[in-house]
Amino acid sequence: MAKLSKITVDNVDISITTINDNDYICLTDMVKGKEDAGRAADVIKNWIRNRATIEFLGTWEVIYNPDFKVVEFDHFRREAGVPTFTMSVSNWIENTNAIGMFSKSGRYGGTYAHKDIAFEFGSAINPIFKLYVIREYQRLKESENNRYGLEWNVKRILSKANYQIHTTAVRDYLIPKAGYSQAKEWLLYADEADLLNLVLFRCTAKQWRDANPQRHLAGENIRDMASINELTILSNLENLNSVLIKTGLGKRERFKILDETCNDQRKTLVQLDIVKPIKRENESSFSDFENKELK
Repeated sequence: MAKLSKITVDNVDISITTINDNDYICLTDMVKGKEDAGRAADVIKNWIRNRATIEFLGTWEVIYNPDFKVVEFDHFRREAGVPTFTMSVSNWIENTNAIGMFSKSGRYGGTYAHKDIAFEFGSAINPIFKLYVIREYQRLKESENNRYGLEWNVKRILSKANYQIHTTAVRDYLIPKAGYSQAKEWLLYADEADLLNLVLFRCTAKQWRDANPQRHLAGENIRDMASINELTILSNLENLNSVLIKTGLGKRERFKILDETCNDQRKTLVQLDIVKPIKRENESSFSDFENKELK
């Protein structure tokens, strides 16, 4: 689902839509900052038929779009500059399979372009206006990053608080039954923590450390790499598992309930966060929980 936001430059609202973590800026709105709104389509059409623009758009697509039709691009590049040459956004997209631009109708309608292309378009309509667009865009990104950073910290604190609830349940209900010596009690704590890691991240803490040695040496752990959504789910799973432990359910039964809960919550929250997934530094894959024997 696309996320919509706005920046304001010279009292003109410019829409930005985010699709798959890529920002597309409304060129139609940008034109309103320096031209009559009714001329937006003509301004964009005149810009896109320019040879330098065709070169720029084609090069951008070659870099970022594996399905770009280079042969069609070469044809347009040869034709550009000829007085009879015409081009439109829809013609460019349909013939080259371009992904850097698109048009939409209705509310917030207009021609949108990837931020790289939109900034280049800004140079064509007014270089000074372009600088203000870039400045306001950067402010928007900084504001978003600060907001997500604060929310992540709050979720991490909440997760740590619930971790205490979780470890208390392990201490009071599992350790007495397991008969572990005091020196080995940590094994049971780690085992239950990894149960949640496997449910949420599909790997144990050790598997993550082995796959991310540099991050481990820097003092980071698997949960430091979690997204806001994942931390929210983790807090809920810690609470749920502590309740399940008190009921006396075995690990396999608890895993099934936790896994179903995790999947349900992930589906609900997936559109509410800029996901920061756990990254691996090598190509080794994490073991599936189903391949790990449960005690």
